Amino acid sequence: YNYLEIRAELKEKYGAVFHTEGDSESIVAAFHYWGLDAIPKLRGMFAFAVWDTIERKIVIARDPFGIKPLFLATGPGGTAFGSEKKSLLELLPALGLGTDLDPRAIQHYTELQYVPEPETLHKDIGRLESGCYATFAPGEKPVVTRYFKPQFKVRPFAKGTEQQRYHEIAEALRDSVAKHMRADVTVGSFLSGGIDSTAIAALAIQHNPKLITFTVGFDREGYSEVDVAAETAEAIGARHVVKKVTPEEYAASLPSIVWYLDDPVADPSLVPLYFVAREARKHVKVVLSGEGSDELFGGYTIYREPLSLKPFEKLTPGMRRAAARMSDRMPDGRRGKSLLSRGSMTLEDRYYGNARSFNDEQLKSVLRDFRPEWLHQDVTAPIYAESEGWDPVARMQHLDLFTWMRGDILVKADKITMANSLELRVPFLDNEVYRVAEQIPYKQKLTNRRTARKSGMPATTKYALRKALEEIVPPHVLHRPKLGFPVPLRHWLAGPELYDWAADHITASQTDHIFNKAAVMQMLVDHRAGVTDNSRRIWNVLVAMIWHGIFVEKRIVPEIEEQEYAVKL
Repeated sequence: YNYLEIRAELKEKYGAVFHTEGDSESIVAAFHYWGLDAIPKLRGMFAFAVWDTIERKIVIARDPFGIKPLFLATGPGGTAFGSEKKSLLELLPALGLGTDLDPRAIQHYTELQYVPEPETLHKDIGRLESGCYATFAPGEKPVVTRYFKPQFKVRPFAKGTEQQRYHEIAEALRDSVAKHMRADVTVGSFLSGGIDSTAIAALAIQHNPKLITFTVGFDREGYSEVDVAAETAEAIGARHVVKKVTPEEYAASLPSIVWYLDDPVADPSLVPLYFVAREARKHVKVVLSGEGSDELFGGYTIYREPLSLKPFEKLTPGMRRAAARMSDRMPDGRRGKSLLSRGSMTLEDRYYGNARSFNDEQLKSVLRDFRPEWLHQDVTAPIYAESEGWDPVARMQHLDLFTWMRGDILVKADKITMANSLELRVPFLDNEVYRVAEQIPYKQKLTNRRTARKSGMPATTKYALRKALEEIVPPHVLHRPKLGFPVPLRHWLAGPELYDWAADHITASQTDHIFNKAAVMQMLVDHRAGVTDNSRRIWNVLVAMIWHGIFVEKRIVPEIEEQEYAVKL
């Protein structure tokens, strides 16, 4: 999105001559003059390849945060890469590779609800990780280099500098939105009831007074932000479009959505996102959205956990084991059981990111080939090692940047919008916004009741961001808690809406070698009976079964419609 500045700099310094007005030529020119040093200068989302005709080498690169995907397969027959994994599946035989599934990646998916990078569910296909580039010549294997490594270099605010820091945050976001609005087509904005999308829309309308905002919801109380989003749109002066999703639409769309994903992602919000993207594409070709704000500014409620568990920090290993035994002896539901259990664990053991569908015992019961060495620590330990000595909130953010955000949040944002030929842009995930966010101390990210009383604000997450946005977002949103795209999945799977549909998919699936289908069916029965809420675990397995039915069994053939749009350029 800074291609105009790059072009201007190359013209001034080197007398570069351009033959187009587009952003792609600026990448080629930047490589001509700067070589690999060009990659860190790019602000935005990208996955591209540049062929050097003189050195006879190719460079493939991916943006710093992993907004755009890039799959990679290397075998005796050469290397193939692409932005969709399904395209590489066709090439595996020519590369001398197979189509076997990776049992390790299957277990990671089942536990976490997404396949962590650089894995995919196919053993011989991987992903170039976010913030990396790879170089290789014909006959050589790719050599991967990381050019961007997030570092939360947190330091306390100097006395009297808080307002200056808030101003820097606001200005960085304002500049990022301005650059993300650069397009030769109409740009709209997704709008939920939260502060992130509201901030983006409020800044975007300054560049496009005719901005259209889009939101999605359900006809069930407590599972919709439609009313709040409509109030926000009216407050900022945007035209607003609403899409409500029915259970029937939800179930019918899932095979197509899974086909577009390439690998399964068991995030229920994928489906409403698909429908709001389809609705938005009737009006615009590009939308802005608020992904990345929580990871950069400390927005997840679970980031407050280190504050509540602070008394446990001084426990010796023996005392931690005693606390764990005490928790184990307490009956489920007893007040304090969860606090003791989590307090008895170190941060590295208890925090695995923002989603974990199954605990260890549940994994054993549902997976045919369960391996204890393939638990979440297998993924998280190397990432935690990079943040040794940081404060616990910064360590949790760092982990989420490399797991949850790029494995779930950004996959669904890119794949599901592109499925509708809609380009989604995420201004929070910008180099300059990150540079101001990385320096915020955790006491400016999260406030408890005591510190909140001093500031006059409620106990909250993303404190510094909220302060920075006081003059930008409407008051009714500024301190509103995060809700996201809630889905009434728990009710639907227990009722007539989705119970029989789910049971039919479990019965028909040819995944007996992967899942204990009897155990999965029992989870569904127990869920309907109200024994326990198994909705997220059932959904996790269902998405994997549908994926297997499409890509392995070839039993499920999604209806991929040829879309026609009346948008005028």
